[in-house]
Amino acid sequence: MKAVITVIGKDTVGILAGISGECAKHGANVIEVTQSVMQDMFAMIMMVDISKCSVPFKELSEGLNKIGEQFGVKVHVTHEELFNTMYRV
Repeated sequence: MKAVITVIGKDTVGILAGISGECAKHGANVIEVTQSVMQDMFAMIMMVDISKCSVPFKELSEGLNKIGEQFGVKVHVTHEELFNTMYRV
């Protein structure tokens, strides 16, 4: 089972480390990351394997949202199946 994490907001030091650290803390393995900084705006999409996650999906999502608040960015966590359904062309 996988999840897609998106992060958008003003760029600051440590965003990637904070988000990936929260994933690691709960056993969610980062599979792939793409990020861009356009002027001072940070944008990231991260695919994580949550099959061995030690907490329920909702708790992981809430933890990632708290990390996002600390950095002043918006974090969205979506199950891969829902993400694929939403963005299928």
